[in-house]
Amino acid sequence: MRDQLTDAAATFAGSADALAGILAGIVDDVDRALGERLEIFPVCHHSPASALAMVRRLRAKQPKVIYLELCEDLQPLLGELRNCRLPVAVQAFASELDGFPAEWGPLSVVAPVTEASAEYQAIAYALETPGVELVLVDRSTDHVFQWSPRDDAPPEQKAEPEQVAGTDAGAGEQAALHGDAVGVEIGDLRPRFAELEAYLLHHGKVRHWSEWWDQYVERPLTGADHDTYRQVMVLIGSLFRRLRPAGSDRTERDEDRERYMWTRMREHLAASGADPADCLYVCGAFHAASRVAQFGLDSPAPDFEITPRTATRWRYGLIPSSHSAIEAQFGLAPGSVSIAAATWTKAVSGSGLTPYRLDGQRGGKTRGRRKAAAAVTTPAGPVADRLTGFLAAPPPLDGLDEAELRGWCVDIVRLARRNGYLASTADAIAVFETSILLAGLRNRARPTPYDFSDAAVTCIEKDVVPGRRDVRRLCEILLGGDRIGQVGYDALPPLARDVLDRLQPLGLDLEKRTIGRALLDLHAHPELAGCSDLLWMLRHLLPPDAVRPIMGERRLGHRSIQESWDLALGRHQRALIELGYEGVTVEQVLEQRLRRAVRGPDATAAGALAAVEDAICLLGSPRLVDELGARAVELLATERTVDDAPDVLRRIRRLLAHHRATAPALPAWCEAFVTAGYAHYCTLLPTAFVEDETGVRQVGAMLGFLFSMESLALSLGCDRAQLELAVAQSHPETPAKIALLWAARHQLGLLPLVELRGRCAELLANPLVVPAFPQYLSGFVHALEPVPALAPFVVETMSTAFAQLPDPVLLPWLPTLITTLRQHGPELVPMLVREAARTFPGTLPALDAWVPPWLAPAATPTPTALPAGPVGQVHTLLAAHPAAVDAVATLLGCDGGWSELPAAPAGSAVPALLAAHPATVEAVAALLGGE
Repeated sequence: MRDQLTDAAATFAGSADALAGILAGIVDDVDRALGERLEIFPVCHHSPASALAMVRRLRAKQPKVIYLELCEDLQPLLGELRNCRLPVAVQAFASELDGFPAEWGPLSVVAPVTEASAEYQAIAYALETPGVELVLVDRSTDHVFQWSPRDDAPPEQKAEPEQVAGTDAGAGEQAALHGDAVGVEIGDLRPRFAELEAYLLHHGKVRHWSEWWDQYVERPLTGADHDTYRQVMVLIGSLFRRLRPAGSDRTERDEDRERYMWTRMREHLAASGADPADCLYVCGAFHAASRVAQFGLDSPAPDFEITPRTATRWRYGLIPSSHSAIEAQFGLAPGSVSIAAATWTKAVSGSGLTPYRLDGQRGGKTRGRRKAAAAVTTPAGPVADRLTGFLAAPPPLDGLDEAELRGWCVDIVRLARRNGYLASTADAIAVFETSILLAGLRNRARPTPYDFSDAAVTCIEKDVVPGRRDVRRLCEILLGGDRIGQVGYDALPPLARDVLDRLQPLGLDLEKRTIGRALLDLHAHPELAGCSDLLWMLRHLLPPDAVRPIMGERRLGHRSIQESWDLALGRHQRALIELGYEGVTVEQVLEQRLRRAVRGPDATAAGALAAVEDAICLLGSPRLVDELGARAVELLATERTVDDAPDVLRRIRRLLAHHRATAPALPAWCEAFVTAGYAHYCTLLPTAFVEDETGVRQVGAMLGFLFSMESLALSLGCDRAQLELAVAQSHPETPAKIALLWAARHQLGLLPLVELRGRCAELLANPLVVPAFPQYLSGFVHALEPVPALAPFVVETMSTAFAQLPDPVLLPWLPTLITTLRQHGPELVPMLVREAARTFPGTLPALDAWVPPWLAPAATPTPTALPAGPVGQVHTLLAAHPAAVDAVATLLGCDGGWSELPAAPAGSAVPALLAAHPATVEAVAALLGGE
């Protein structure tokens, strides 16, 4: 083989130097790997051919020790695979980092496992065969991130494209089952030389690397013997290794992994005393062709120095996976893993082999135990050359399986009709013939699933997809579908099991991937209150679609007596499992997250108040509420911006109202928050008025806090002079903020309403200011938050503006006013509407004769008499029965006598009316305590 390759290099390259060195080196790598005392079994990830070869070798050799290329700290989880339905992924997760950059967190590593993989066959054989030891020898998950370059990008952004889970919307929900975890696999065989891959795909007449591998490697090796399989796989691994660009970071990390694995195997052999002849080393074909100095048990090179792990706390578990998630994780063609699973099933049934399977494995068919064959030990000696014959011989003819292809064509037409396509028997015939034609054009003896998919798309796909699934997706479903794994109850972390146990009274099978509707009548069944509390906590912790309330709500001071929920915990099992990494109970995790939210570097006072609300509504822990509230006070005092002032005002108002209604006194942290907020906003108010970065809504919220909390703050020791000085030092320049300042001065009694009305009239009379008057109106609208008593004036001003502003100014401003109110002040709209309803007439005929109150002539009162109307009537009533007023004056400590009652105006009917009906006056006097 070496001579033939050297001659071919000299013939085609014109020189036997560079190319010959590569080809001869490939043969040397094969000799080196196959001549090692410790048998090396090269594999490719999720390869049916590797799985079949693994089954044959395990039954023939029956090794006592299996060394497996997988992160060594994942070994305790492998026994839990028997409680799961494959595919699943073994996961290591860390949220509390120590030794890694904080921006990397959380860290997650997944290793998917499917039944049609060599690693699963090795795991099942080792765990189900007495006396067999399974040893994972690859670097730990902690070292995966230790060996990542330390720059600002997280590891998932620096990893190779096929190692990071796909999270785009097009990949679908199942494709995102791994989240943004970094994937590890056994046997990554893909050329890292872009030109070589493009060349192979072009001349192989295929579109994806997965399709090329299936045609030129997978199918020829399915029925190959053990020696041929090993030599071909090492040959491919050596080829891709030598054609990879030298000096890359990935190559250095792979070589360190190989040194790590050989060091671990030497240590285990030295400690256990196992015979290398009874051991089997399962690794990727790329690593089987390793050229590091530590390669081999007899290497004189010193062991690789393994650095200790960091103090990061890693948590381990199993999460559900799927074929599409594996494809998205490792950059495989869509549907390739499903096709591999179908190929595995067909190959197993055709070969008569009985694959290994864990006892109690969920899903699939249960296979009976097969009597163990006698172990066959390969005698030491030179390795026979199987490569020359295998590469020189034509591929074995595999006749057309017309029954299988015909069944595919009929089923795809039936499936297409169910999904809205106008397909018929003629389309089935066309798909059949086109599949054979495409296979012939691509030098294939029989159509593959890839040829069938292309033919179906060509013959059935129309201009428009009538439903949610196109024809290519229907082909994937037909050829096996996207199989989704599930982690069994016994393999779940304690928190997940606790959640399922506590939700059992609902009577739903929460492990299913369907959405279940739970109805809770807490009035008729108060025992379901615990389920309701748990569901609201899960709603806060899990993705929105996992636990979704349809009816009912949970807020401060309110609990619904009837609730309806859509539950999809089975579909979001990964999120529930990762929740179990953070604690033992949901309450513990929620408490930790609330504390973490208020202690983080981006924590704000508004976020701390939100955490306080969640603690009251979901946990009901006074100790935690006091702790979070005290943290909110600290955050408010250290903030240098007022961006969250509206949120702070809204939340503190709710919390104060809640505590006033449920407790005899306000908590200490509430009082501290009010006093700190009063001083804080007084200090920042002058700056906020002049800064362009601070919006009108934020300044209005600051004033709202100061004015609405003023009475409480003054009772707690604050000084009103702070606010007066802050307002006096404020000199805004924008019209909206000027209007806010006028409103604040009016609230403080420094600007009478008459003067304020006069300023607005001057603005409307000035043609230079008229274009900016809508901005003044916006400021007055936002002033309703701190000064709600200005509502009549705001309605008056807006009515005047609508009447006097020209259309070119008014019409462009109206949409802005509506969108501003909807986005920033929805709570102000009801106040304006109520005031407008009180001001304007309610009927159309009354509108014709209506005169606005601010335009009506003011009544001139008589100097010696009380004005007619309600004021005069009240004064007459109190003067006739002074006992009640005297009692109130005594309580207030007021001294003084009564003034003479002025005479009623001529023509007043009130005294006559009261004299004619004395019973009413006597009743009111009795209520007031008069005699």
